[in-house]
Amino acid sequence: MKRSRLLMTIIIIGLLSYLTVSYFQTQNRLWETKKLATTAKVWGFLKYYHPNIGKDPFYWDKQLFTVLSQVKEAGNREELSKVYLQLLDSLGEVPNISIADTIPADRYFNKNFNLDWISNEEVFSKELCTKLKFIEENRAQGDHYYVSSVPYVGNIQLKNEPLHNSFDWTKKEYRLLSLFKYWNIIEYFFPYKYQMDQNWDEALIEMIPKFTNCQSEKEFHLAMLELVVKINDSHAGLRTSLTKQYFGSRWIPAKFKIIDDQAIITGFYDQKLAKEDDLQIGDILTSVNGKSISKILKEKDKYIHASNASVKLRNAYKCIFNGSSDSLHIEYIRDGKSLHKTIRRYPFSKFKLEKNKDPKWKILENNIGYVNMGILERMDVSAMMDSLMNTKAIVFDVRNYPRGSMYDISNYLNEKPKEFVKFTVPNLNYPGKFTWTQSIKCGGKEGPKYKGQVVILVNEETQSHAEFTTMCLQTAPNAIVIGSQTSGADGNVSQLNIPGDFKSYMTGIGVFYPDGRETQRIGIVPDIEVKPTAEGLKAQKDEVLEKAIETIRNSLGKTIAQK
Repeated sequence: MKRSRLLMTIIIIGLLSYLTVSYFQTQNRLWETKKLATTAKVWGFLKYYHPNIGKDPFYWDKQLFTVLSQVKEAGNREELSKVYLQLLDSLGEVPNISIADTIPADRYFNKNFNLDWISNEEVFSKELCTKLKFIEENRAQGDHYYVSSVPYVGNIQLKNEPLHNSFDWTKKEYRLLSLFKYWNIIEYFFPYKYQMDQNWDEALIEMIPKFTNCQSEKEFHLAMLELVVKINDSHAGLRTSLTKQYFGSRWIPAKFKIIDDQAIITGFYDQKLAKEDDLQIGDILTSVNGKSISKILKEKDKYIHASNASVKLRNAYKCIFNGSSDSLHIEYIRDGKSLHKTIRRYPFSKFKLEKNKDPKWKILENNIGYVNMGILERMDVSAMMDSLMNTKAIVFDVRNYPRGSMYDISNYLNEKPKEFVKFTVPNLNYPGKFTWTQSIKCGGKEGPKYKGQVVILVNEETQSHAEFTTMCLQTAPNAIVIGSQTSGADGNVSQLNIPGDFKSYMTGIGVFYPDGRETQRIGIVPDIEVKPTAEGLKAQKDEVLEKAIETIRNSLGKTIAQK
């Protein structure tokens, strides 16, 4: 009995010791992460706010390396604040200036702005909070050393950023530099930070351990990709030699669309190669190398950039069928039968892509015009409208990337100029804040006007300028948008070069309807929603266009009946 009690006592003591050690290890990790997170924020704030850094580089990246070594030794709030105070002292005196704010209060867009953290005395000493607040109130004005605005647009362009040709990914401070630099660019200049699924501060806390604990360069690149994906922007891709290696650079010769966690073949990159493996339009692929499509999507979701779920599926191609090997095993359904086989993969350069032979415009049955906006040039607009002027309706297909013809077309659709869009642009004199522009108008130029019905076709391929084009065409009297959710990434793009040889992008300005309705992430909301079906894809039907024609017929029928 005594032995049993002794054994139980030893077990309990051992368990308590383990739990105590584990607790303190966890607390220590949390403290280290918290220190790095505050360092990222202070370093970025000073970079864009401190007036002396705005005029002089101060070799700011090297300053981070110095600060990181000092932060590592800080054991509490006071010691950490002291490190930051020493950094402030090294930057010189901040002049007390009177900033004249010439922007009316209602012109500010503040949903992205939050500097409450600089006054948090639970994190920083009172002295540090006071000095950080003083810097905010006497911040850099005018031309900045590290960032400027694109003329006549307003999205940011980075400048004077060190190239870091000797970047060493094995050193933690270099990896943190990449993380901190990207995080702060998004923090102060991304117009849609407020729309992210995850709070950006929480994303920083989550990603710090992933950057500090990288065991390989590929793991480092994937961490950077995961960070980029977190901003929920269809523009925000990242592709490096190592991410390419991870996903694989060999493709199957088939195009596909994902419906209900199944990949349905919709076309081919190379007809001959597809035929050799007996791939057919309408084949429903359910698994790859023994793994279901849904499981693959779940595993790779954090690496697929997208503003919304529709684009997530659109961009999933590289995750599902791409790979490094010459072949893969698939399970698929054809004519109701479950089948399986091995098919081949090829470098994309191997494919003999067919040239687009579609006409720029044509007249369908029942005197309905159709325009392919992806190949229509500005110089074609006059001839196109002359050809279609007497049609009952024109279908503008924007399931592609238009070529800048929208303003010319709108002159034929609107008797008077109509507002169709307004923007928010970064305020470089108050980083984190954005300002509204005046609404932009389209149409109204003198000349012949089209009197028929206007229908616009959209889907997840409708992105950026295509969404902008749709907004413009929507101003036509009785215009109808038919299709499915668009990409939700409208606005001029800013290129972001990040240490580690990373090149990424972000939507650089906010795009809104004149009444303030959002377009980012939600996309252009169709008046009539139509999504392709598996049956329609197999039959090679364009169900969206078919619905447009049906809608036009019904509309014309009602008009005739009313007369």
